[in-house]
Amino acid sequence: MDPVPVRCLLNSISRYLHLVACQTIRYSPIQTRIGNVVHLLKLLKPFLVEVVDCKTPPDDGCLNSACEDLDSVVNQAREFLEDWSPKLSKLFGVFHCELLLEKVQTCSLEITRILLQLSQSSAQEKTLTEHMNNALQNQTDDNDDLDSIIQMMGLVSNQDLLKESIAVEKEQMDQLIDLVSCIREHMLKTQFLEVAKGISTPPYFRCPLSTELMVDPVIVASGQTFDRTSIKTWLDNGLAVCPRTRQVLTHQELIPNYTVKAMIESWLEANNITLAVNSGGDDSSVANNMGSNDFNRTESFRFSLRSSSFTSRSSVEAGNGFEKVKINVPASLSKELEIFELSSQEQSYTHSRSESVCSVVSSVDYVPSVTSETQSLPVNHQSYSEMSSGTMMTSHTIKLVEDLKNGSNKEKTDAAAEIRRLTINSVENRVHFGRCGAITPLLSLLYSEEKLTQEQAVTALLNLSLSEVNKGMIVEAGAIEPLVHVLKAGNDRAKENSAATLFSLSVVQVNRERIGQCNAAIHALVSLLGKGTLRGKKDAASALFNLSITHENKARIVQAKAVKYLVDMLDPGLEMVDKAVALLANLSGVGEGRQEIVREGGVPLLVETVDSGSGRGKENAASVLLQLCLNSPKFCTLVLQEGAIPPLVALSQSGTQRAKEKAQQLLSHFRNQRDARMKKGRS
Repeated sequence: MDPVPVRCLLNSISRYLHLVACQTIRYSPIQTRIGNVVHLLKLLKPFLVEVVDCKTPPDDGCLNSACEDLDSVVNQAREFLEDWSPKLSKLFGVFHCELLLEKVQTCSLEITRILLQLSQSSAQEKTLTEHMNNALQNQTDDNDDLDSIIQMMGLVSNQDLLKESIAVEKEQMDQLIDLVSCIREHMLKTQFLEVAKGISTPPYFRCPLSTELMVDPVIVASGQTFDRTSIKTWLDNGLAVCPRTRQVLTHQELIPNYTVKAMIESWLEANNITLAVNSGGDDSSVANNMGSNDFNRTESFRFSLRSSSFTSRSSVEAGNGFEKVKINVPASLSKELEIFELSSQEQSYTHSRSESVCSVVSSVDYVPSVTSETQSLPVNHQSYSEMSSGTMMTSHTIKLVEDLKNGSNKEKTDAAAEIRRLTINSVENRVHFGRCGAITPLLSLLYSEEKLTQEQAVTALLNLSLSEVNKGMIVEAGAIEPLVHVLKAGNDRAKENSAATLFSLSVVQVNRERIGQCNAAIHALVSLLGKGTLRGKKDAASALFNLSITHENKARIVQAKAVKYLVDMLDPGLEMVDKAVALLANLSGVGEGRQEIVREGGVPLLVETVDSGSGRGKENAASVLLQLCLNSPKFCTLVLQEGAIPPLVALSQSGTQRAKEKAQQLLSHFRNQRDARMKKGRS
């Protein structure tokens, strides 16, 4: 069975996360609740992906129904975010966000419950809680329960472990903290960090917090030694206890451990392993310090914690699995390290420490802010992908790009799907693939006759386009024509994602101009606006709205016959009123747009929107009517004949501030016109 509701839900979640990444809301209460929704969806998403990727997905009506319910809620959340303006009621915004958050929580819990029941009925295995309890009771080197927990939780890299350590510490649950400490110690003892084929890092050269090779070992107040990057991440997250001893740190000074550093350097030299010096700043992560000549034999730093039973799937697929060989360390060195670790606790610590803003007003003049990568992350929380010293295996990346270029049809499809998965949530991975040459071969796949290949490629490009670094590169690589081809020839989901990609790219002014200069792009978006799925219509409207911000594009959109479709969408039953009227407000800024709005019978529907539309809809409808009336006495008469005055009077008293201003301007214009006629009549 093809789990269509699950796929639709995943698509909606991706779109919502995409929109959150593109937009910035400055009002903290709403921003916080949106962040909570994002957090829940990101937690749930991997499980849904697993259902879709399962060879025999469950045919369960309850699961499909629950996914449809959550899909509806996610789309409501996205529409709220698209319509939000600081001019709207903040009280209503927070209230509505909380309702949406509650619905997301309820639906997510229901889906999780169903998935749990399905998993229990398919296999009678130990629960995670049972593994946890057994692991804590049996703290030995040969602990199968810890191995199972590592596998179940996907702790396959040092950064996964670091993330979990920090997250658990913040939960302040002693049992979980003890468990993660056991996992770290277990990994240090039983798993080996590979730095080259046949060479593994000894556990005492690895950071007790991340289990990564210590490039810059430092001593904390408890006397324990950690790698600077890992312990700094720990401290920067507000954690003031030693990860290993649980001792409260009396200060947060990090003292270089020159002895351990010298030992590591000697070991690296003896094994002919070279780490390049990082000239880009203070980030001393191993992944950033690898010399280009060392990538092939040291790529496993990026997915570093593997045993023979937990080898990374991507590493196996890329044909880069390494055999595990333990290093026999001289007893004298082991003894020296042990003595130093004990004596370091008594050292003295007496030394000194060296001393887009975008105005979001309404849908009419809203420009999605060109944010930095960090601005797209949750406020007041450093992204784990930003903490990471490297989340991608370089050789695996190279193989994926090579498969995109020269692989069989299946290999190309699989490579595009893998890139899509790896770039769903990772800012760093988006930049990484952009720089490694994935953009051009992905664009070539947009012409594939295989619809699945085309869909995977355009979705991967959508993910890559979320990075500000990639937006210009994608357009420069010639993305517009291939995306237009997908809009014309792709399946529904591919068309939707192609329109969403153009929307993402059009955040940048120069891209808006280049896309607008391609008449085929505007015509294809208008065609999707008129004939696409509901989601496709919304994506096309969003892209066209962005394009219409550039004045030259307004006439082009009108000439492509968009107004007819937009007027049809003013029907409240079509769920497109707010998007349609926002775009019409932009198009009414040019004469051709005003003529088409009247010609297509838009005036009665605009008056109706002023009377009974949403707050945002009323505001933009009033803006369109104002443009019509100010520029043509004939249109002004037509608006009056449709009975616009009563709803405008009501709007001038109870609408948003911007809506009140528009309504008052219109009413004042009507009075002036009347007075002018009366004066002319007297004379």
